[in-house]
Amino acid sequence: MIEIGRVRALLSKEFLDLARNRTALVPVVVVTVLSLVLPFGVAIAVPALTGHPLDEDADLVRVSRVAGMSPDLSDNARIQLFLFQQFLMLFLVTPVTGAMALASHAVVGEKQARTLEPLLATPLTTFELLIAKVLGALLPTLAISAIGLAIYLGGIARLAAPGVGVAMASLRTLVLTILVAPAAALVALQAAILISSRVNDPRTAQQFGVLIIVPLVALMVVQFLGSLWLSAAALALIGGGLLGVWGLLSAFSVALFDRETILTRWR
Repeated sequence: MIEIGRVRALLSKEFLDLARNRTALVPVVVVTVLSLVLPFGVAIAVPALTGHPLDEDADLVRVSRVAGMSPDLSDNARIQLFLFQQFLMLFLVTPVTGAMALASHAVVGEKQARTLEPLLATPLTTFELLIAKVLGALLPTLAISAIGLAIYLGGIARLAAPGVGVAMASLRTLVLTILVAPAAALVALQAAILISSRVNDPRTAQQFGVLIIVPLVALMVVQFLGSLWLSAAALALIGGGLLGVWGLLSAFSVALFDRETILTRWR
């Protein structure tokens, strides 16, 4: 049974450590800024600067129609909606890449700072320890990602063609940002912490966790080509599957986390 008070205490320690080392959040800020600059540059700035609207590209018109974008929109607005929906996938990557450095140092950092032994001597259960480590890396990056997402949607409502902002406020957007993005981050961070508890080099843990980015990028590329369009229902299934994988990884992490010998493995 989880003791919330113990988890909260360790979580407070994680946030305090993060406040002392704010540069650890630089990656998530950089990725969030790129996630904002790229879509507005491609969908709005470039067509405005070149004088060539998006609907001049027959391939973009075709792909936006195949993807089932709102048929009542103009071709230009529908292409903008298609592009903004695609670039929304970047907000799946943001919490993963941003929090990976934090998660990969979660246990290795405690070893290097010689603070792991007294931590393991507390009444904290292994699951409480690991869940606090995951949340300590996830929550700050999700907060930054949420701010970026609010700017993203606000910018679309203000700068995009009429009707695009309203069309973005859909069930698909909600499922993608509220379910799939946190679930993907949980899987990556849990994997990084699992590896972090078994190795002495944080880069090894980081490399394993970042592997989840590969299928996310593949999905984004396939959707850009118009070969696949994930509906809200399909995204909900993916999110549920990711949560199931996270649950299995959590159980696996607890099973592999040997409190008695983990310290003796580190030199």
